[in-house]
Amino acid sequence: MSSTAPLNEFIVLIPARLDSTRLPRKPLADIAGKPMVVRVAEQARKSLAKKVIVATDSTEIQAACALHQIECVMTRADHLTGTDRLAEVAQLLALKPNDVVVNVQGDEPLIPPALINQVALTLLTHSHAAIATAAVAIADANEIASPHVVKVVLNQAGEAMYFSRSAIPFCRDVSAESAKLASPKPTYHRHLGIYAYRANFLLAYAQLSAAPPEIAESLEQLRALWHGYPIQVCIANEAPPAGVDTPEDLERVRAIWQ
Repeated sequence: MSSTAPLNEFIVLIPARLDSTRLPRKPLADIAGKPMVVRVAEQARKSLAKKVIVATDSTEIQAACALHQIECVMTRADHLTGTDRLAEVAQLLALKPNDVVVNVQGDEPLIPPALINQVALTLLTHSHAAIATAAVAIADANEIASPHVVKVVLNQAGEAMYFSRSAIPFCRDVSAESAKLASPKPTYHRHLGIYAYRANFLLAYAQLSAAPPEIAESLEQLRALWHGYPIQVCIANEAPPAGVDTPEDLERVRAIWQ
């Protein structure tokens, strides 16, 4: 289970695609004078990562990164997922099989650097796992029921059993009488969209066929579970503020920066 690798032996890759359905040109949206993707990279640089790289298919994003001295790698434009894009980067950088990569989403300008470190450490100290990710406990009924909040069920070893947009685990006995007799209510966990991988898994993932649950839920991490790859989940010491998906989210983040 343990690893002797130094805790800073990882890099951060930030996939950034210019097209966005709900917020056009999202990575270049201005946040206090800098593009959002630059703000994300600057946050990631505060972690223990030995290198932070943006991966994009946009020359505009590449130019914005160059202007702010952020390393950027150009990739193909036909990738279906951010993970597929990172698999190409792993090849372009000639990463070694056990090199650890943390995937930080390009719309998380407020991501805590400590969370990046925690997810990387989780993979570095769980050699059996193909992926590490993070979750936080939630109790709000609206969040639990919302399809926009991805939930994860863990086994006793802290590994992911399943991810879903539905409320999992489902409580069958909900009547007042049965509630008095039932065991304590289960803990619900919200999945946080940050991942750590080893380079050899990234290359393997790009060759995996899409999984029926992945297609149904529109959750690419289910492809790994479907094909038998373990996902270790850490409970975040510090949960990040919500990312940027909509114009309203962008205004909220701008207000925080100001």
